[in-house]
Amino acid sequence: MHLRGKQKRFLRAQANHLQSIFAVGKEGLTDSWLAQLDGALNRRELIKVNILQNADVTTAEVKAFIEEHTVIQVVQVIGRVLVLFKVADNKDLRDLSNRVAKI
Repeated sequence: MHLRGKQKRFLRAQANHLQSIFAVGKEGLTDSWLAQLDGALNRRELIKVNILQNADVTTAEVKAFIEEHTVIQVVQVIGRVLVLFKVADNKDLRDLSNRVAKI
């Protein structure tokens, strides 16, 4: 699903109260980290990722890595925090994506 402006605005509002549950640290970006991120998004559909101060990568590099290797969409970047969205593979867990599709 390609997100339009109104859909991104809705997702940003939904992510406002969320805490970061993933972080990019000194280990950097790995395939196992990306697999864990994908698994978490299959359950939640919307999460925040924090880039720690000791990370050797920039926010732009993390965004590009995620978008090149997965179907995960970066909804918003604020400082060192990224808001990510992906439609869940399991149809029973698609509550948020169903609401986004109606917008």
